[in-house]
Amino acid sequence: MVGGGIGARISAGAQNFLVRQRLAVASSLDAQGRVWASPLTGKPGFIAAADPQLIRAQVRPTEGDPIWSNIAHRPEIGLLVIDPTTRQRMRFNGRGLASPDGLFVMAQQVYGNCPKYIQKRRLRTTGDVPKPGETKVSTALTDGQRAWIEDADTFFIATFHPEGGADASHRGGLPGFVTVESPNELSFPDYPGNAMFNTLGNLSGYPQAGLLLVNFESGDVLQLTGRARLDEDLTVHLTIEEVRETSHASALRYDLVEYSPSNPVTREPARHPKA
Repeated sequence: MVGGGIGARISAGAQNFLVRQRLAVASSLDAQGRVWASPLTGKPGFIAAADPQLIRAQVRPTEGDPIWSNIAHRPEIGLLVIDPTTRQRMRFNGRGLASPDGLFVMAQQVYGNCPKYIQKRRLRTTGDVPKPGETKVSTALTDGQRAWIEDADTFFIATFHPEGGADASHRGGLPGFVTVESPNELSFPDYPGNAMFNTLGNLSGYPQAGLLLVNFESGDVLQLTGRARLDEDLTVHLTIEEVRETSHASALRYDLVEYSPSNPVTREPARHPKA
């Protein structure tokens, strides 16, 4: 991974940002070397810096999410902390430890990202939400999952590099910017971002990726992992190896306020009901 502005310590400004957040995405590797993206959610303060290098996320394992067993096998972890209400995000990459007290990350790379392609959302005030349902595991997309992906305006991508470690990032666009080619293949364009090329550089060195889609209205979560291929025009193709869908895996509910003004107009948005 390359790029300027990467530090190894969590500044006071970054610490203040962390303690206000409710949503993060973690990148990890399973025992087979496959990459996964996992959601981490909680009330403000659930994720915070214990000191200028250590982050603690007070989260409990969600049954069906591979992150906890992954960290036991491989400590490399990437953490994207994002606020859809303000379009702010930061990345903290390093080594992780899962314990009964939560998830700990010893940060080795700390940096901010521009707000490009982040859709603005309003956090909905809710009471009790349903507990996560049983995770459905398969090797191919169902029709409902395909419709969900084709109508998505946001997903998160986890990547890895043998030298740079794990990384989690955000991708956004107008609904329809992800194309499902078949039950085992999808593709999406990589729009110009902050010119750091972390994700593309990782895919060139380690062609595996994990995708996470969150239904912001219901809290349902879709996790995909598979082999990635990068075309010369910067289109990313993912050959899916495993699919995991968990209802109500996220306790957060958001309403869309507006799409990012940076989103390119690629084609007419898909209009499929989410599964």
